[in-house]
Amino acid sequence: MNKKIAIVDYGLGNLYSITQACNHIGYYPVVTSDKNQIMDADYLILPGVGAFKVAMDQLNELDLINTIKTYAGSGRPIMGICLGMQLLFDRSEEFGHHEGLKLIPGAIQRFPSEIEGRRLKIPHIGWNKLVQNNIRWEATPLKDIGNDDFMYFVHSYFAQPEDEASILSYTCYQGFKYCSSVKKNNIFGFQFHPEKSGETGVSIYKNFLSL
Repeated sequence: MNKKIAIVDYGLGNLYSITQACNHIGYYPVVTSDKNQIMDADYLILPGVGAFKVAMDQLNELDLINTIKTYAGSGRPIMGICLGMQLLFDRSEEFGHHEGLKLIPGAIQRFPSEIEGRRLKIPHIGWNKLVQNNIRWEATPLKDIGNDDFMYFVHSYFAQPEDEASILSYTCYQGFKYCSSVKKNNIFGFQFHPEKSGETGVSIYKNFLSL
């Protein structure tokens, strides 16, 4: 089957690296802000680098918010990367209080400035481990990922889902444990950058596109 893959272009995504990751495994996505192309896709990737409010403003300006929500409601696979994962949630406290896409119940919060009397270096930049939650990974894009495999992170805020059952993995940063990937039905989110995480990370795109 010739799979139709759309990467949402709203001006803040890591578009080239994600496209290259897909090309590397034999898939050729379209990078688009066109609603018809998005709705016609078999798989949707929502990237993101930058501030939550700016991203939501851009999606609103392009009239893509309802399109993405409608797509997610169709049951087809959708995957948010880094800021794209955060946008899936109800709200964020980044530079105020802002509403998200409301596809996964929960909020985006800033890392605490310290933990157990030690200052936390923010942002969290670099390689860190994924630790499996109680959810099995077999039917998710993490199905070939080993518990304790390393991925590449760059972020100052993290997701706090309301339902622990939606948490695929945790990551521990300088003693602070937080959610690093989520799943709700056909919706997946990864706080790290699979496309910057070597062959192990790229396999996440391969697994996603085989769902």
